[in-house]
Amino acid sequence: MKFAMSNIAWAPEERLAAYTAMAGGGLTGLEIAPGLFFHKSTDPFDPGENEAREALTEMADHGLSLVSMQSLLFGVQGAGLFEGEAARGAFINGMERAIDLAGRFGIPNLVFGSPAQRRVPSGMAMKRAIGEAAEIFRKLGDRAAQAGTCITMEPNPAAYGTNFLNTLEEVVEFTAIVDHASIAVILDLGAMHMNSVFEAVPNRLKTLTPMLNHVHVSDPELSPAPKDAQGLVPILASLDANGYTKAVSIEMRRDNSGMKAVSSSIASLGNAARAARLEWEDAHA
Repeated sequence: MKFAMSNIAWAPEERLAAYTAMAGGGLTGLEIAPGLFFHKSTDPFDPGENEAREALTEMADHGLSLVSMQSLLFGVQGAGLFEGEAARGAFINGMERAIDLAGRFGIPNLVFGSPAQRRVPSGMAMKRAIGEAAEIFRKLGDRAAQAGTCITMEPNPAAYGTNFLNTLEEVVEFTAIVDHASIAVILDLGAMHMNSVFEAVPNRLKTLTPMLNHVHVSDPELSPAPKDAQGLVPILASLDANGYTKAVSIEMRRDNSGMKAVSSSIASLGNAARAARLEWEDAHA
């Protein structure tokens, strides 16, 4: 598997220090929020060649490659999956621009979170919402396939302000309904914590791993992760035993301690990987 970290953990002016910490700590993958990665661009979803080249070169100079993208609807006004024709149009256009950006830079995974943009309004039956969303995501899956990427559906607990796909079980069921090779599941450990099912994760991975295209090492409210490195050990071991070879990415908000938290999280992930009997130097090769 390939170990990575999301750039939402630092401010743009801290990026080179973060890349240095990642490279020194054994990480080779970078997950990006475009607004932070292409921060010098007027439109981070359509960066100019010079801005793009600079951002990619800085990353590559530290031995990093792009593994995933999040914050897919950043800057999109009025988007809503279930909020009427105009809002749905904005939603689809926003998702399409994210897919096209991933295709432009060879990013193999797109994390669909966006809890505020996927709330099911009062009066709409959940069965209807699932059916309408499945139809949209099949079409988005076609575009993702053409771009060479995959959209992973992220469970967002109700505490994040949505009532659609709150649990892993609901995500698994939804992706089965969509039934598209470019629509997959993300294992988000923060959501598992918040839904009080974290301890059950290792035993579920035999059946879950084939559905996964990405893993987030996260904690509730995106606090510094992994808080419990020991609790991560059986999950990494089970992922490895079940043949998972894609990215495992630390996802956390920027902490007030800045680079101290980034370095600490990288070290904790490394400790967990070694305890899981993964060769840390080779596990991300």
